[in-house]
Amino acid sequence: MVKRSEYPRPQFVRENWLNLNGTWEFEIDHGASGEERQLFSADHLDDHIEVPFCPESKLSGVGYTDFMASVWYRRTFEIPEEWAGKRVLLHFGAVDYDCSAWINGIKIGTHQGGSSSFTFEITQALQAGKNVIVVNALDDTRSMLQPLGKQSFDYSSHNCNYTRTTGIWQTVWLEAVPATYMERPRLTPDLDNGSLHIEQRITGPADGLRLEARAFADGKLVATGICWVSGGWGRLTLKIEEIRAWSPQDPFLYDLNLKLVRDTGDEQALLDSAYAYFGLRSVDIRGLAVLLNGEPVFQRLVLDQGFYPDGIWTAPSDDELRLDVERGLAMGFNGARLHQKVFEERYLYWCDCLGYLVWGEYPSWGVDVTLPEATLRYATEWQDIMERDYNHPAIVGWCPFNETIDRRIHYVDMNPHDARSVRLLYEMTKRYDMTRPVVDASGYTHVITDLFDVHDYDQNPATFAERYRPLAEGGEAFVRFPEVSSPYMGQPYWVSEYGGIWWDPAQAAEGWGYGERPTSETEFIERYRGLTEALLNHPAMCAFCYTQLTDVEQEVNGLYTYDRKPKFDPEIIRAINAQPAAIEKKA
Repeated sequence: MVKRSEYPRPQFVRENWLNLNGTWEFEIDHGASGEERQLFSADHLDDHIEVPFCPESKLSGVGYTDFMASVWYRRTFEIPEEWAGKRVLLHFGAVDYDCSAWINGIKIGTHQGGSSSFTFEITQALQAGKNVIVVNALDDTRSMLQPLGKQSFDYSSHNCNYTRTTGIWQTVWLEAVPATYMERPRLTPDLDNGSLHIEQRITGPADGLRLEARAFADGKLVATGICWVSGGWGRLTLKIEEIRAWSPQDPFLYDLNLKLVRDTGDEQALLDSAYAYFGLRSVDIRGLAVLLNGEPVFQRLVLDQGFYPDGIWTAPSDDELRLDVERGLAMGFNGARLHQKVFEERYLYWCDCLGYLVWGEYPSWGVDVTLPEATLRYATEWQDIMERDYNHPAIVGWCPFNETIDRRIHYVDMNPHDARSVRLLYEMTKRYDMTRPVVDASGYTHVITDLFDVHDYDQNPATFAERYRPLAEGGEAFVRFPEVSSPYMGQPYWVSEYGGIWWDPAQAAEGWGYGERPTSETEFIERYRGLTEALLNHPAMCAFCYTQLTDVEQEVNGLYTYDRKPKFDPEIIRAINAQPAAIEKKA
């Protein structure tokens, strides 16, 4: 049975698709000479791998964890007969990092970026019967030009740097579309006006086309709209008859049916159709509070790094993606900071379904954005990521950088930034998405930001609380590196990383975490309670993010072990987190 066989793009669904996950031929190309040796036309490769799992993972069947400059994949496939006369698209969920692909020896495209999804049209390269696809991925993790997130820059995994991911790590699939077809729409909820704004891009000849949209609530038709396509775009607004806001308490999703029709006046013909979904919700800022649907909601977030013991960056199953959301909810968190990784679309789908608030973040570690080429790559991929994930109601904020610091100051193990690059990415993010707040560079130094955050791993609840007392009394806010950070200007304020309490129930000598480890479960709970209540009871605090949901390899500061076993009774943590926050009481 092929693993990861579920539909990979749940927000924009067509019926005609073919999953290419499963066993592929595979070869490591340490010298990155494979294209020169024409491996794209080889009749076989020397090894095998289970796609979509990276070769470093156990589930791939390879389990090779040293650096790999280049990897190659090969398999055959046949196009279903009913796809005759249609255009065929080849989709990649993600390939780390520089990808090239060939069909029947014909190069059909290249893509740069290890976290963004991309598509090649392969129609002209196909032949009757058996077809051969070959994929190459180059992965220069030490170039300082490509993002690593928490992938180790060194040979081994250590501290908060973990096993690398190389090559294909998300689903590969084919899709049949007509000559003129719809791409993924851009859906913007407008809760205040009870509306949904639709921007639909059209590819192919677009004369005489109209876009039709229908929205349903629990199967009942609640909105219809029609517009003519102009300049390759259809734009319309649906006025929703029955308003039901999406929230953690009620994660209600509307169904959306989109049709593309050619209307010549004399006749009409359906060209394309697809199904989507959306949630009606708003995210705003008022004073020191972040509002969801007009009401202050204290975001009780947990740091989730999205690593798995057997799949590394790839979950072993769709069920595990859902279960990670449920694990966070069971501990009383209402969301997660998706840390240094762009999560699979299926994970975001479960966040939408279960009402889990998440922040989208770029895996910024490993990139030196003081280099112009790095900034160009960064900005290009970040835009693609936002375009893929824009429609998810669960995403309530964006964060393009993590723990960077102004290049004028040098600290060990900190990523340098150029203030101009940070400002560029912030402004680009805001211009692309005006509906969500943006944290420019989380944790250390800010340039321009909607929310002001800090990272603080003080393990003493008393000194931890004292650090934020002046802000509670109307005084100065704590700024991690005031000599290079922009000053606090009255934005909503939060501690977006704290805790990280080093707790291994077995008390093994190996492992890594923050501070001195507790000597007992009782001591852990009291430390967790003290740190968390200091934030919940703070009148100017809008959110927190505890580090972290699960252990990751040698880092043992999770509330769950790496294999997802709870270290504590979830109800104990849940009861602490569930206490009303001061900022909610003020409302």
